[in-house]
Amino acid sequence: MSILSKIKELFTLSSKVNNGGGEKANMKQAAMGKMTARERINTLLDPDTFFEFDLFVKHAGKDFGMDKKELPADGVITGTGSILNHPVCIFAQDFTVAGGSLGLAHARKITKIMDHSIKMGIPLIGINDSGGARIQEGVNSLAGYGEIFYRNTLASGVIPQISVILGPCAGGAVYSPALTDFVFVVDKISKMFITGPEVIKTVLGEEISMEDLGGARIQSEITGNAHFFANSELECFEQIKKLLTLIPWSNLKRADQFPPKRPKAIYEIEKVIPTDPSRPYDIRDIINSIVDDSDFLEVQEFWAANIVIGFARLNGETIGIVGNQPLVLAGVLDVDSSDKAARFIRFCDAFNIPLLTLVDLPGYLPGVDQEHAGVIRHGAKILYAYSEATVPKMTVILRKAYGGGYIAMCSRHLGADFVFAWPTAEIAVMGPEGAANIIFKNEIAEAADPNAMRKQKVLEYTEKFANPYVAASNGYIDAVINPEDTRKILIQTFQLSKHKKESRPQKKHGVPPF
Repeated sequence: MSILSKIKELFTLSSKVNNGGGEKANMKQAAMGKMTARERINTLLDPDTFFEFDLFVKHAGKDFGMDKKELPADGVITGTGSILNHPVCIFAQDFTVAGGSLGLAHARKITKIMDHSIKMGIPLIGINDSGGARIQEGVNSLAGYGEIFYRNTLASGVIPQISVILGPCAGGAVYSPALTDFVFVVDKISKMFITGPEVIKTVLGEEISMEDLGGARIQSEITGNAHFFANSELECFEQIKKLLTLIPWSNLKRADQFPPKRPKAIYEIEKVIPTDPSRPYDIRDIINSIVDDSDFLEVQEFWAANIVIGFARLNGETIGIVGNQPLVLAGVLDVDSSDKAARFIRFCDAFNIPLLTLVDLPGYLPGVDQEHAGVIRHGAKILYAYSEATVPKMTVILRKAYGGGYIAMCSRHLGADFVFAWPTAEIAVMGPEGAANIIFKNEIAEAADPNAMRKQKVLEYTEKFANPYVAASNGYIDAVINPEDTRKILIQTFQLSKHKKESRPQKKHGVPPF
């Protein structure tokens, strides 16, 4: 056979494989509002940068008629490319080919590109659109998942791992995204669950839709499994690109630096906090008053909303931000918000991203439900994460910082490098009302006018303890600063801490309260 004939044969075969499950299957995919696997890759990556690996890999299934089936690319597209001129590794499951089911060869294609991303020190993006394990291949499918999970764990803290759920992600398959750093979902398209509606109906006799069981909103608002929610695949891809401008490409690098920009003039930091200390405000207004161009990328916006986490730039450099949200539950720490913050803190620490903590909370959320849900164990996670982190850590106490909440939100006692307080800060074991009722219980009860005595004692306690100066006199606060000076001071301290080095006791690893 001539070289020209071989080239023609290769072109014909490539065209056939590139068409996935065929025209009918591709049309069905489009009817569900979904791009094909190749369209997704080509839309997300920079134009003409995708280089495909293992195009001609074939499945090894022999039972149940599998030996007679052709599965183009074995239902998963893998390769390398670039996003915003930075290299990435990527795979996309092809639902048009056997429902994107995972067999051994399919899994090996994924683990090969995962190994490549770890070795090259570049981000890994996985687009999940699969019905789950390929039943016809039996235990080999399960082995394939195990190999993927193992590599997710090896890559953790080494390279950013991004999971994009653009279809079903069922059964054991969901644990790979759960092991990655960020999970993106799209409304009406993404589905994540361990047990499908059919099994639930058979076992429990309950009718439930896929959307209500594990749709994008459920994963974003209730379970916390998803970090970013989008209304379309295109919006999702833009979110991924924005995230990648803010995080390093590996744990050996730092995020790209951009020209500094002033916050937008509409945000006036000194006017955000109400004069009435019982009134709430939006912590994001404080954040937007401080960060470059008032541009804040919030992570897990719709879950555990009593704490806000996300990325921004300060003086052109990426920082991670954790802040209590007074608009929701007065910004208390509870089971979910502790988990949310702790995981984010550990990501920032692993990838050399400095941390800014903005404090305004009355403490941990009390109540039987929280105690039974394990608030002690979950609440300890944020203590562990802040104490473990060695990146530069700055804390600004804006208003309330009571009890264990004061300690947990990156206090000096957990290793904060700089702690500042606004004049509005209230730092104490508990709020003045509760404290006065305990300390002056007898005096209030015996007074001719108990209500007047209670007000007097509350004021007395407030003046003595509910301010930043007692903590500052003990060296727990470095300075009491004016709100309008916050950005300038933070820029100076982050610059000062840029080359921070901190040694810790030698050990294999710690044992966090998982």
